[in-house]
Amino acid sequence: MKNISETCFYFIVGHGRGWAFSPSDLAGRFSRQQVDSLLSELTRQGKIRRVARGIYDYPRYSELLRKMLSPDIDQVAAAYARKFGWRIEVSGESALNLLGLSTQVPGRYVYLSDGPNKRYEVTGAELEFRKSVLKDIGFKYRESSLLVQALKALGKEQITAEVIDKARAQLDPKLFEKILKDTQGATGWIYEAIKQICRVEHG
Repeated sequence: MKNISETCFYFIVGHGRGWAFSPSDLAGRFSRQQVDSLLSELTRQGKIRRVARGIYDYPRYSELLRKMLSPDIDQVAAAYARKFGWRIEVSGESALNLLGLSTQVPGRYVYLSDGPNKRYEVTGAELEFRKSVLKDIGFKYRESSLLVQALKALGKEQITAEVIDKARAQLDPKLFEKILKDTQGATGWIYEAIKQICRVEHG
């Protein structure tokens, strides 16, 4: 069992800190009975945690604060989407919160979905899925969708140098070129803003 437990944990770790998942993400590698037992054991050891009904995460840790950080809501939403086979798209207001561009304290995150209307309690927050016709699905990277939805929610007139810098700070520079390629089909002014956010600086 120890070897299976290690194999399971390495699989989870391989997705990086903050990854959220459900038992169905492990179903292809282990039997259902093994999955339940493994998740129970890893949770008891404090290596993973249960953050919502049927959802776990490999927690992010802050060296500065010396504690585990809150779950990554976007990762939790993606875990639910994989579990139920939904396509989802973050709403504009939630995208602003996730990119640190909103001054509102987020207590509720809304995602549009081609599944049913659902609400889930996630450690310290509420996650809501609203049945909707999805228009902007098709981005390869979740960061692309976040940027497009956030900029659309802000509106062209609100795109300031401060907004550009804040959004840029939230993204991994390794993704800049991928996001630029991914969002080429976005509305003109949105793509122009993304070009500024993801500008590649050659030192």
